[in-house]
Amino acid sequence: MLKVFLVEDESIVREGLRDNIMWQQYGYQFAGEAGDGEMALPLIRKVKPDLLITDIKMPFMDGLALSRIVSTEFPQMKILIISGYDEFEYARQAISVGVEQYLLKPITRHALQKVLTEIREKIENERAQEDYLGKFKEEMLEYEQFSRRNFFEKVFEGHLSVQEIYEQAQRLSLEMDAEGYNLAMVSLWEKRNIQERSQDSRLTAGKREELTRYFLRYPEYLMFRWNINTYGILMKGEEEQMEELKKKCLENIVRICSGHDGEMEWYLAIGEPVARLSLLPQVYSKVNHMMSYRFLKPGQHILTMEADEMPAFRKETEGSSLGGVDIAKVDPEIIKNFLMRGQLEEIEDFVDGYLESQKTALQSRMFRDYLVLSIRFTTIAFVEKLGYTQQELLEHTCTDNMQSISLSVEEMKPYMLELMRRAIELSNRAMDSQGKKLIKKAMEYIEEHYTKESISLNEVAGAVEVSANYFSTMFSQEMEMTFTEYVTQKRMEQAKLLLRQTEKHTGDIALEVGFRDPHYFSFVFKKTQGCTPREYRSGAKA
Repeated sequence: MLKVFLVEDESIVREGLRDNIMWQQYGYQFAGEAGDGEMALPLIRKVKPDLLITDIKMPFMDGLALSRIVSTEFPQMKILIISGYDEFEYARQAISVGVEQYLLKPITRHALQKVLTEIREKIENERAQEDYLGKFKEEMLEYEQFSRRNFFEKVFEGHLSVQEIYEQAQRLSLEMDAEGYNLAMVSLWEKRNIQERSQDSRLTAGKREELTRYFLRYPEYLMFRWNINTYGILMKGEEEQMEELKKKCLENIVRICSGHDGEMEWYLAIGEPVARLSLLPQVYSKVNHMMSYRFLKPGQHILTMEADEMPAFRKETEGSSLGGVDIAKVDPEIIKNFLMRGQLEEIEDFVDGYLESQKTALQSRMFRDYLVLSIRFTTIAFVEKLGYTQQELLEHTCTDNMQSISLSVEEMKPYMLELMRRAIELSNRAMDSQGKKLIKKAMEYIEEHYTKESISLNEVAGAVEVSANYFSTMFSQEMEMTFTEYVTQKRMEQAKLLLRQTEKHTGDIALEVGFRDPHYFSFVFKKTQGCTPREYRSGAKA
C-alpha cells in the first residue's frame, strides 16, 4: 500500500479530498495532511510518503518551494500539484522541480482517480525495475569479483599504465583516485584438511564471508580474491588517513579471524603506503615476500614489515636442539605445507627465508647433507601422493643424475628452487587435471538442470563434491567466465532459439529456461542481449 500526504490551505477542499476519495481502492493509504508547506515539511520527513499532493498557492511556504525541497531530499517521491491558477508559468515551474502531474481546480473525482492509478502503476513499475536490477546485480556479483581479481592481478604485477588503470577501474565502477595507497593480503584455510584443497569447513567459509561483508561496507577498502585461499585489500585515502586505515584493517582482520587456531590457519601481511598508483607493484612485491614467510612462522599470524626479519638459528639447550640446531626450523612439515599451499611466484622468497633461517647451521656439511635428504624425501612423498613417481619429479632437473647428496652452501638455493618448482608444477598439473574432470562433471550437471530456477553455485559444487569457494575459482579459471555468466548465457541461447523457432508465449519460454517471473526474464534478456524478447522475435537483432 502506497502512502499519500495532502497539503492544501483550503480546509473544505482538503477535507473533501481526504474523505471522498476511496484511497485504499486505488492502492493508497492516507498518511497525513497539512494546511501549508511549512507545517507539512516536518511531517513529510517523518512519514516519508510515496505520493505528495500539494496546492501551489499557500501561505508561509507555497507548493513550489515545498516541491523543490522534497524532490531534493526524497527524489523517489512522486509529487502531484493542484491549483486554481491556469497559468503556463506555474506549470513550467512545477515541471522544472520534478512534479509528476499538474491538475487544475476544480478537481473531478474521475480525473484524480485516473491520475492516482497512473502514478501508482508508475511507482510499482519503477520499484519492480529496481528489484530486478538489484537481483541481477546480486547474481552478477560473482562476475564482478572475477573481473576485480583479473584487474588487480594486472595492477600489482605492473602490466597496466596509470591511464589504463583508471580506464579499466572506471569500467568496473572502482574509484581509484586517492592521495595514498596500501595493500594487505590475508590468507586462511582449513587446518584439519590440509591435504584436501577442494574443501572448506563451515568455519573457514564463514570467516571469508565475514571479512568480505566488513570490507565491502567501506569505500576506502577495495577487497578482491587473489587465489583460492588468499584475499587482497587495497587501502586508499588521503595521506593523513593511511595509518588509520592500516590500523583498522589489521584490527578487524584479527577480530574476525582470531580464536580458532585449532581449526583454521590464517596469516596477514600489510605493506607501507605509497603516493602513486605506479608504485603499487613495489608494495605488492614486499607484501608477497612477507606472505611467503607464513610457512616459516606457523602461528605468527601478523607478518608486518618489522616481522620480515628472519632470525638465524640460535644455540638451544641440548634437550630442544640437535647440535645447536633448532629442530622446529627444519621440520619437514614446513616444506610440505609450502608445497601444498604455496604458489610458483612465492618459491624464491620462501627459499631465501628458509635458508636465511639456517644460515649458521648451513656451514656444517653434516647439516647440509641432512637438510638435502629431508627436503628431497619430503618433496618425493608429496608428489607421490599426487599420483606421480620419483622419476617424474627428478626428470628434467639437475637432481636427476646426482650421485652425491653433498652440496656446498652456494648450491643449496638452486637445488631447492629447482626441486620445489618442479614439485609445484606437478601439483598444478594435477590440479588442472582434477579441475578439467570436475568441470566436465559440473557441465553435465548444469546441462541437465539449468532450466531449474533454483540452480545455484552451491548446488552444483555440492553435486561435484567440492566447496563452493573452490568450485567458483576452478570454474572461472577453466571457463574464463563465472558460473552465473555461464548459466545465464545458456538460458539466453535457449530462449533465443525458442523465440525464433516456436510460437510459444514469452511467459512460457521464461518458465522453460528457468525464470518463474516472466518480467524478470524480459529484464535479463534485454540487459544481456540488448533488446526485448519481443524485439528479438520480430528480427530486431540477429
